[in-house]
Amino acid sequence: MQPSYILTIDQGTTGTRGILLNPSGKIIASAYREFTQYYPQPGWVEHNPVEIWNSTITVIREVIKTAKINPTQIAGIGITNQRETTVLWERKTGNPIYNAIVWQCRRTAPLCEKLKRDRWADKIQQKTGLIIDAYFSGTKIQWILDNVPGARKKAEQGSLCFGTIDSWLIWNLTGRKTHSTDYTNASRTMLFNLQTLKWDTDILNKLNIPASILPTIKKSAEIH
Repeated sequence: MQPSYILTIDQGTTGTRGILLNPSGKIIASAYREFTQYYPQPGWVEHNPVEIWNSTITVIREVIKTAKINPTQIAGIGITNQRETTVLWERKTGNPIYNAIVWQCRRTAPLCEKLKRDRWADKIQQKTGLIIDAYFSGTKIQWILDNVPGARKKAEQGSLCFGTIDSWLIWNLTGRKTHSTDYTNASRTMLFNLQTLKWDTDILNKLNIPASILPTIKKSAEIH
């Protein structure tokens, strides 16, 4: 059978939707699953990365079953996702070391204020196009490395992976073989230099984030 269907995964803040389109672009099946929101403290928001992955697999299986197609008929998968939400997981086991810190979470506001006091606001905006804010992934990574026992040591040993939700899904969809993201998601981390189109070494050093944990950056439409 010639692959001809496109599967889209819309991984949002409160749920995951799978949509299957035929060669004419018509939706032939759709499924949706919500997942749990965690609020450990006022202003803190977390998700369980494994629950997100399970919701993704569930909707994929449902649309394939509803459409009565063979998975080999799927020519490609498109992912849209909650961009700044941050996951760190073990490279060897694939296990997250902490819940995903959601884009809405404000726990790293003090880290952002320190960056501003250190006069990094203009530099970061010039490099990344972003205003320093807890919204973005960079200080979320820093917080996890500084607050989860053993996290920084594992990161320095090269045994951790960081990703926004697209990277987490790609990692699992490829059987833990591909650690990648695209330019658009990278641009929302506050770590990506818009001039060089690479991770910015100066910002990584300032936040004490090892480059080894970062995904490979690829085009939005590319084989991952």
